[in-house]
Order: sequence, then C-alpha cells, then structure tokens
Amino acid sequence: MNLTQMIMLTAFLLGLMGLTFHRTYLLSALLCLEAIMLALFIALALWSLQLASANFSPAPLLLLAFSACEAGAGLALLIASARTHGDTQLKSLALLQC
Repeated sequence: MNLTQMIMLTAFLLGLMGLTFHRTYLLSALLCLEAIMLALFIALALWSLQLASANFSPAPLLLLAFSACEAGAGLALLIASARTHGDTQLKSLALLQC
C-alpha cells in the first residue's frame, strides 16, 4: 500500500469515525458525510489516473455530482429542522413524528 492510498484510507476512516462518534448536531453529521464523499472522490480520481487509460472515466464526476446533491438536500433538511424544531440536534428529530 503506497502513501496516497494510506492517506485516502485514513481520510475515509476519519470521516467515518466522526460520523459514528459525533452525531450530536445535524451539521456535524453532514460535514462528516462530505469528508467521506471527498475522500472517495479523490481516491477514485487518483485510481483512474493511475490506470493511465485513454478513456474518460465518468465515475469521479458522477460521485462529485451526487455529493453536491447530497449536500444540497442535507442543508435543506438542516434549515427545515431549524425552522420547525428550533434546534438542529439529532436527538430531537423523531422519524415517526410529522
């Protein structure tokens, strides 16, 4: 395992650990999800560059587009929960309540 793979694995695991252990607020969970997606994007882009193929690989761009959509939906959810509940703590959001 070379240095870039080790760094990408470390970045992914740090984002995953942050998502696992720091789930108090919705914004911190969204930031950890964005860190995971960014680590995956960079790893996928570097992997497609290391293959050195002449073909264009759309996978990193698709992952980046899905990450942007996820960020937009997450921020909309953050604003909606802040307006309705008054705070953005995850424990105050109940899935079975309307």
